[in-house]
Order: sequence, then structure tokens, then C-alpha cells
Amino acid sequence: MGKNLFRILLFLMSISLLGIILIQSYFIYKNYNDNNLQFSSNVSYVLSQTSSMVEKREFRQYVNIFNDMIELGTLDTTSINNLYIIDKDLDKSQTIIYQNGVVEENIILPKNEIFFEDFFNKISKKENILIKRLSNQRQETVFSLNEIDNKTISPQDYLSDVRKISKSKEILFETAYNDLSKRNSIEDRIGDIEEFEKLIKGNFNKMNINISFEYAIYDKDSITNISSEGFVKSPDDFSSVVFKDENNISDYSIRLNFPNRTTFLLSSIVEVVLTSFVLITIIILAYITTILLLIRQRQISQIKSDFINNMSHEFKTPIATINLALSAIKNPQIIGNKRKVNKYLKMIDDENNRMYEQVENVLMISQLEKNELNIEKRSLDLKNVINSSVSHLNLIIKNKNGKISIENEAKKTIINGNESHLTNVFINILDNALKYNDNIPEILIKLYNFEDKLNIEIIDNGIGMSKNVKSKIFQKFFREQTGNLHDIKGHGLGLSYVKKIIDFHDGNISVESELGVGSKFKIELNV
Repeated sequence: MGKNLFRILLFLMSISLLGIILIQSYFIYKNYNDNNLQFSSNVSYVLSQTSSMVEKREFRQYVNIFNDMIELGTLDTTSINNLYIIDKDLDKSQTIIYQNGVVEENIILPKNEIFFEDFFNKISKKENILIKRLSNQRQETVFSLNEIDNKTISPQDYLSDVRKISKSKEILFETAYNDLSKRNSIEDRIGDIEEFEKLIKGNFNKMNINISFEYAIYDKDSITNISSEGFVKSPDDFSSVVFKDENNISDYSIRLNFPNRTTFLLSSIVEVVLTSFVLITIIILAYITTILLLIRQRQISQIKSDFINNMSHEFKTPIATINLALSAIKNPQIIGNKRKVNKYLKMIDDENNRMYEQVENVLMISQLEKNELNIEKRSLDLKNVINSSVSHLNLIIKNKNGKISIENEAKKTIINGNESHLTNVFINILDNALKYNDNIPEILIKLYNFEDKLNIEIIDNGIGMSKNVKSKIFQKFFREQTGNLHDIKGHGLGLSYVKKIIDFHDGNISVESELGVGSKFKIELNV
């Protein structure tokens, strides 16, 4: 996959994921706001119902007391204002008299009645109280037409209906009630606080709202003695007037607030939030997995490309050398010279062995990764292994006029390991120190014991490594290139192989390096 295509795909996937998250967040936010509006509407309704019920309760108490007072009072005067309408029905030979009247009764209440004191404690009880009771009376009288003419007043039929007070009189009654009730304190008008609180809770239960609340009764902007312990005035309080007069005006109001309002509203959308969270999490995990797979695929593709380039370079030189040697042998002037023929044959054999070693290294790394490589361990002296590794490189060191020094401060150098593979480990590290060096090679090998471990440090004066290179040198097929040219030998498997072998021996390998100064490899093995 090309770099540009990968970036475009990554961008589109990121935008899609972000869009899904934003849209889902918007729907959750909208759902929360809708629930908040519905909650506000329900609370307003509960407050309105509570105010109405409190007012009706007080009015019923007033009416009951009014009726009780009338029963205890003494009728003083009665007046009736009547309106008569006479109608004649010639078909039935009847005369009908319709009578509509208003009965006004003046009732005197006795002094110092206790129930009167309880309800209207602001009114003086030193004098008799006069109460008027109004009622509507309707009467219909039917006479025979002849009997009326003969001045006979016995009715043929008598119908009467005493009705309740009219609507207009009822309004006057309520107005009088309002004037009287205002004289009582708000505490007396509300009554039992526990009953008042139960009334609010009952209205919330009817709306299927189960939430804790705090309440208070306000007189204009001042809080009264009626309030819950946890009530604190807030701009988010809900309010409704109570004890309205005939003009729907009142100084008193019921206020509610909800300390756990946010929690309550969130609990109403918790299922939506959790479902969205799970789905978004799954999408994010799938997105991350996809990106990691794409990156891994690109890395594998790059590794494969590096492997082909490196191996092509490593095989190209031996093959070219073999071709040149074969061409030389075919030369008639050389084919008869046994010494030169043997020289070229040795070159062919060396290059052939070199290619064989490359293939063996590749197979060995593969087997190590699959834990299929059978490495036998035995007790050996690592000092001898290091000496053997140095002897393999003596010719190269001599050609470069280099120097390898060994400082052995270790008293314990016997370990349990595989001599062949450990020899290859040190050859690889020393070979890199010689190849990656623009100066006359100077290599120092130090051995010492620390905390029951054998420590080996290999210090060179080579070209060193950058931080980026240092972090990747133990990866398979990695090699630093100059431009597009493979001007330094190496097949990218040496240090990966070294790391695998050291890990197999339960050891540890690390590197310290500075570009242009040199490198130090440190190996720790159990003794």
C-alpha cells in the first residue's frame, strides 16, 4: 500500500469515527435536554396542583366553619325580595304564578366561640358577630282558571324549589373568604407541615417521579418559617403562587429545588449512554486494530523489501566473484597454471561458503522465532570463546591495521551455554565494529563479575549510531544505508541473531552509542 493511499485511508477513517462520535454525542445531549424540559413541565404541573389543593383545602375548612357558625347562631331578621310572573294556559284552563326570590337572613353569632377563635384569630370577640346568609328560592303555583276568577285561592298544584346561592353570590362569598383568610399567618394557612410535604410527594408519585426535593414558602422575596432543612435558594428554583385572590394575585409562593436533579436526569438516559459507550468503544477498538494491522502490513512490506535488497546485495558480490573466477580459469593462459587455478577455485569455494552461511543464518533466525532450534548447552569458559572469536577475525584486523585488546577482571568465567552459537555472537559484534569504522579500528573487550553475573563489554571507535538506528539494530533485516547504495556489508540478520542467542541463554544485551564517537555493547550472562 502506497504512503499517500495509506494517509488518505487513515484520514477518511478518522473523520468517519469522529463523525460517529459527534452525532452520537449530539443525540445523547438532545435526549438529556428533552428530558430536562419534560421534567420542568412536570414539576410546574405538580406545583400548580399542590397550590390548588392547598387553596381548596383551606376554602373547604372555611365553608365548614361558616356552616357550623350558622348552626350555632340566632336568626335576627329575614327579608325576602320576590319577583312574580303570572301566565295563563287557556288550553288547560290554568293560571300559573312563577315566584323567584332571594332570601336574606341575618344571623347573630354568640360571643367567644372557641372554633371562631381558631380560624379567625384576628377578629375581635368582644362583640356579637352578624353574618348574612343568602339563598335563592323559586316557587311555581298552579291554579284553576275558574277558581282564580271566583277568588278561590286553593292551588290545584304546588311546586317549590329552594336553590343554592347563585354563582355571582358565590364569588362574593369567596371574596369575603379571601379578605378574612389574609388575616391569618402563612403557618396557620398551610397547617401541618408534614401533611404539606406528603401532599407534594403524592403529586410527584402520580407523575411517576421519584426524586428528593427541598421546599420553602416565600412571602414575596423573603423566606417564611415553612421550609425543609436542606433548602438553599437557587436560580434554578421552581416556583408557583399560592393563596391567590380573586385577581389571581398573591404574595406567597411555593418554591422547590432538586439537589440531585442532574443525577436524576442522567439516570433517565443511562441505558442510552451505556449502549452508545459500548458501541463507540467497539468501533474505536476496531479502528485502532485496523490501523495497527495496516501499519504492521506496511512494516512487513518494508521488511520484505529490505530483505530482498539486502540479500540481493549479499549474493550479488559472491556471485560476481565466482563469475570472475570462472572466467579467469577459462582463460587459456591461466588454465594451465595450476597455482592460479587453485587460487581461483579457493575464491569460488570461499564465496560459496559465504552464501551458504547467509542461508543458514536466515533459517536459524526462523527456527529461533518458532522455538524449533535445538541448542545444546554445556559448561564452558567464555574467555576461551572470546579468544576463538577474535582469532577468526585476525586477518581482517591485520588488513585494517586494527587492534583488539582484552581486559579480563572476572574471576568467574565458566557458564552453561552453546560454544558454537556464542562464538557467532561475538564474531558478529566484532565484525560490525570492524566494518562500521572509518578510522583505524581499536576494540576493547572487558570481562568482569557483578552480582553473580559475567559482564562482557565490547567498546569500539567506529562511526557510532543515531538514537533512531540504535533503537532498531536488533530488528530483523535492519541496516543503515547511505543514500540508495549498499556500501557497507551486512545482511540485516546478524544482530537480530545475536539478540535471540543471548535471550536463549537467559542473558541480556544492550548498547550505548554516540554518532561519530563509537559504540559499546554490554552482555550479561549467568555464571
